[in-house]
Amino acid sequence: MIETILILDFGSQYTQLIARRVRELNVYCEILPFHKYQENIPNLKGLILSGSPHSVRNDDAPFVDLSFFKGKVPVLGICYGAQLLAYQFGGKVQASNTREYGRAHLTKIQEQHPLFNGIKTNSTVWMSHADTITELPENTQNIAQTTDVKNAAFCFNNEQTYGIQFHPEVYHSEQGALLLENFLKNICQCSQDWTPQSFIESTIFELKKQIGNDKVVLGLSGGVDSSVAAMLLHKAIGKHLYCIFVDNGLLRKGEFEQVLESYQHLGLNVKGVYAADKFYKALENRSDPEQKRKAIGKTFIEVFDEEAHLIKDVKWLAQGTIYPDVIESVSVKGPSATIKSHHNVGGLPDYMKLKIVEPLRNLFKDEVRRVGAALGMSHDLLGRHPFPGPGLAIRVLGSVTSEKIKLLQEADHIFISLLKAHKLYETVWQAGVIFLPVQSVGVMGDERTYEHAVALRAVSSTDGMTADWCHLPYDFLAKVSNEIINKVKGINRVVYDISSKPPATIEWE
Repeated sequence: MIETILILDFGSQYTQLIARRVRELNVYCEILPFHKYQENIPNLKGLILSGSPHSVRNDDAPFVDLSFFKGKVPVLGICYGAQLLAYQFGGKVQASNTREYGRAHLTKIQEQHPLFNGIKTNSTVWMSHADTITELPENTQNIAQTTDVKNAAFCFNNEQTYGIQFHPEVYHSEQGALLLENFLKNICQCSQDWTPQSFIESTIFELKKQIGNDKVVLGLSGGVDSSVAAMLLHKAIGKHLYCIFVDNGLLRKGEFEQVLESYQHLGLNVKGVYAADKFYKALENRSDPEQKRKAIGKTFIEVFDEEAHLIKDVKWLAQGTIYPDVIESVSVKGPSATIKSHHNVGGLPDYMKLKIVEPLRNLFKDEVRRVGAALGMSHDLLGRHPFPGPGLAIRVLGSVTSEKIKLLQEADHIFISLLKAHKLYETVWQAGVIFLPVQSVGVMGDERTYEHAVALRAVSSTDGMTADWCHLPYDFLAKVSNEIINKVKGINRVVYDISSKPPATIEWE
């Protein structure tokens, strides 16, 4: 049975990062909103209490009765979690005289304490809180201090309950990973054996048990998530998996043929369906981004449902849902309250009457890639940039026509090809070209032109939650601009988007 660490989310922007750090230490963990804590979780090895933008002193602060688990399993409270531990059990939490944000140094630590084993005095940690613990509860002891924070870390005597007022999960805490490993390995006694291979073995076993000899249909997109989900299902149920890959006319240049060929090399049972005309018709006279998304989603379901009905006795629909999709679709009291209602979570029409199977539901994107590599999938497929579900339709600002899509496909092909040729593709998390709803005056030879403008977009990110624009070399950008303007008739101006997320989004629509 898989060992589990449970992370209770109080609305912190860093909660997903805590989970990623735990997973990187080969320990399985799950995130639950604080108010959805459930007892009797199988093989629970410990709990981590996240931070929060709230103050424990406020009447509407996120609250859970910590006595349910305190002293029964190891507990690590981080920032708000530490303050909640102190506050509930008799300590004092007050507004700090100085807002404690940014780098600090551990000026005093109990080096022999199991939580701080191997951590050095003056190690850098990252603070992010306005409140501070001014008095510890009875039956506790101080185990770390910084210059400005006396109770930077504490523990309860004779039990495995700990609180720290800094964030070990962020990269700025230079020995934060070691502290988390000390908690997981030395205190929770986790075996650290949750690896891609162990995930594959346990998932295939569970899929066989869940599905049996039933038929499963899966809509492939050409992306990493659906492709890895398909391979896991293929390993588990073989010929009972039926994959459908729809050409909606909104893919990149040549993508339908290239990806279809790569799927067939993997031994998957894939049917390619050309439906571009249906999508273009559904998009006629639609310029609002939300309307375009809905039209594409509705058309895809119609096409997919029609194809699925050609397969007799299908009982399951497989989806490439991953963990951030699930987390973002669960309401949490705090700033990470429902960010979006994800298209992969709960979006199945009633009339399809299929049960859902989601083999990647508990994985982050980087974990999906590692599982794909362990399954023997090619680097070219696993290393593909994320691509929006609605395709190039949301990279054509305003109304969509087949003519605009063809121009955009050509420009995008030049940009992506040059990124690869100049060894820049893998340094970029996501890249694409945006077709702008403007025309501009230009001069080509002795003629005046009045043609379209496009914007290049390239960002660096870990999981798409935040992103920064890539500082691509000027001479490279000049070459991309020159190639597009010279080779794509109808485009005479290229600009580069230098907006970060937030406040901008990665896509323009």
